[in-house]
Amino acid sequence: MRFAGRRAVVTGGLSGIGEAVAKRIQAEGGRVAVWDMQGGIKTDISNHESVQAAAAETVRQLGGIDILVNSAGVAGPTATVVDLKLEDWHRTVAINLNGTFFTNRAVVPHMMAQNYGRIVNIASIAGKEGNPNASAYSASKAAVIGFTKSLAKELAKTNITVNSVTPAAVRTPIFDQIPQSHIDFMLSKIPMGRLGKVDEVASLVCWLASEECSFSTGAVFDV
Repeated sequence: MRFAGRRAVVTGGLSGIGEAVAKRIQAEGGRVAVWDMQGGIKTDISNHESVQAAAAETVRQLGGIDILVNSAGVAGPTATVVDLKLEDWHRTVAINLNGTFFTNRAVVPHMMAQNYGRIVNIASIAGKEGNPNASAYSASKAAVIGFTKSLAKELAKTNITVNSVTPAAVRTPIFDQIPQSHIDFMLSKIPMGRLGKVDEVASLVCWLASEECSFSTGAVFDV
């Protein structure tokens, strides 16, 4: 029961990695507020006012915030840089990068007030390697990694850790946004020759979100 008495926010917690993480935190004794466009505390993480309202409602419901797992994101378009529509670039960055900034910014004051917090931002291997025909996604996830490292160093003297997880291809509903040819490309880069499972990612995320992880911050963990 690692999360007994702990209060967690999981963005994108109604599907994929976020859902697996939310269920595991609850199974280990924690209380979870899901921020999602489809339910829970309905939240558009690309909108600052929406995120601020969600944070206030979470504190009202749970009494505070100890953990943030920022899992919400979009794949963005599969297109070359020269063919990429400007509105698709802006939307992908707004959700994946701005959403990370807004959600982290909203919870940090609550964590600082209690001198405890665990933040895990879900990035991607694409943010380290740069997948072809996925420049918006790759760039936004690379920025999530840089943001995570920066915030972690700002908070390093507190009891708040900030880490990122960079999964390879994991079968989630986000695959519905990606053509099979791009999925096949990602799979070809995985030495095991298979897709990852959401529970495998959740295992690592939940360690990072627990008190057990007390010396790792500003780090990037591949799955």
